[in-house]
Amino acid sequence: MTHKKEIQGKVVTIAGDKSATMVVERRVMHPRYHKVVKKFKKYVIHDEKNVLKVGDEIIAIECSPISKRKSFRLKNVVLGAK
Repeated sequence: MTHKKEIQGKVVTIAGDKSATMVVERRVMHPRYHKVVKKFKKYVIHDEKNVLKVGDEIIAIECSPISKRKSFRLKNVVLGAK
């Protein structure tokens, strides 16, 4: 059984049919100034049932590549948009 990477973040845009863009925020220590800074990365994820809305907090899981930039799929919605 292989371990698949899980990422948690917020949906930023709905990128067409069965696709959404999410942003993942992580906090890291700056190597020189020793201050905590935020780093962001965007992922395109596969949403098979088109249930996502902008602002949803979601968990995505790694899968085999679906397209050039899409290699994560929706696992579940943690918090719906308001």
